[in-house]
Amino acid sequence: MIYDNYNECMDRKERRQIQGERLKKLVENLYNNVKFYHDKFDEYKIKPSDIKSMDDIEKLPFTEKEDLRNNYPLGLLQAPLKDIVRIHASSGTTGKPTIIAYTKNDIDIWSEVMARALSSSGADQTSVIQVSYGYGLFTGGLGAHYGSERLGATTLPASSGNSKKQLTLMKDLGVDVICCTPTYALYLAEQMKVEGLDKSEFKLKAGVFGAETWGENLRKQIENELGIKAYDVYGLSEISGPGVGIECEYQCGCHIQEDHFYPEIIDSKTLKVLPYGQEGELVFTTLTKTGMPLLRYRTHDVAKLVIEPCKCGRTTIRISRIKGRCDDMLIVRGVNVYPSEVESVILNFKELNNKFELNLIKNGVLDELLIKIEVKDDEILKNKQNLMMLYAKLSKEFLSALNIKVKVELLGHDKVNDARKRK
Repeated sequence: MIYDNYNECMDRKERRQIQGERLKKLVENLYNNVKFYHDKFDEYKIKPSDIKSMDDIEKLPFTEKEDLRNNYPLGLLQAPLKDIVRIHASSGTTGKPTIIAYTKNDIDIWSEVMARALSSSGADQTSVIQVSYGYGLFTGGLGAHYGSERLGATTLPASSGNSKKQLTLMKDLGVDVICCTPTYALYLAEQMKVEGLDKSEFKLKAGVFGAETWGENLRKQIENELGIKAYDVYGLSEISGPGVGIECEYQCGCHIQEDHFYPEIIDSKTLKVLPYGQEGELVFTTLTKTGMPLLRYRTHDVAKLVIEPCKCGRTTIRISRIKGRCDDMLIVRGVNVYPSEVESVILNFKELNNKFELNLIKNGVLDELLIKIEVKDDEILKNKQNLMMLYAKLSKEFLSALNIKVKVELLGHDKVNDARKRK
């Protein structure tokens, strides 16, 4: 279903002209209101008057996640603080989160694009939508929630966890669309069997799944186990949250909401823009955000842009499945984990060497992170009481820093081969 026929099916030339006007306004506002961008433009010898159309975007500098960290907490605000109505945050590598600020205008746009996304999955005013993403600083729960309410659907804010209750509510309330991570959807399918329930007892028709990289095999498994159609939704907190893009019924790439988010693909080494259809790093510019807009933000996600017409009638660019990352970030149960975050915890323990190994392992259908760490002295491993206390402290510190539970294994000297090795 198409929620906004005008914006989603607009002639591409008309859309590009609108994008160009929005880019010019964005650049002028950033130059005048955000010191970071003012200084950056001066460094590149760029004035707002140099940007006359969308073709000029390649003249502009990129924004990195590191720029948000260096300007923590609100150094990249464009709007005055009195206009900020919401703060979200994602994990940071220095112990401080990456802050994302929203004006009422930003929340309205986010709700609108997420309503479009849910509509793409077949949801409408008659739907009962269960939001099983986490609520709070993570953008998933509230993003899907506001989109569902904007659509006019009945919204069930189930959040994450307590799977038995999730299934009870899903069955008793006749939920037909669920929003969660793909691995949690598969976990719920397994729990159905544990509880002696059959998918025929549910009214589920569709699932809107994101926050993790997942592929066609997992899609087929979810669709078979739950008897639904599984839609891939794309988003990231720095840009807006879920709803930046979503698949249509033909499941041939996520349609980007281009009137608000302008996508590019670049070569991550040369930083040159690549042509449509060529694989590279995905970059976004927030054309309409007013709280904390970002210019040419490097996502480090590897994908390609598809411009060929889609049978659904939408004229928006699509992004292919996210193939992976061009940096060292891991995604564990929808949470971003950087090796530098792990390192920052380890450095606080005098008993440990700064030598560790990250192992992403499967526990059923859910990912778990096993961190192997080298001790400074093998004698540490022989005192069981002290060792158990060390394990407990490490587990507590990792939970605080990463926002997920991890498994820790302490090893003797020279037993860890590579401080950045993944398995």
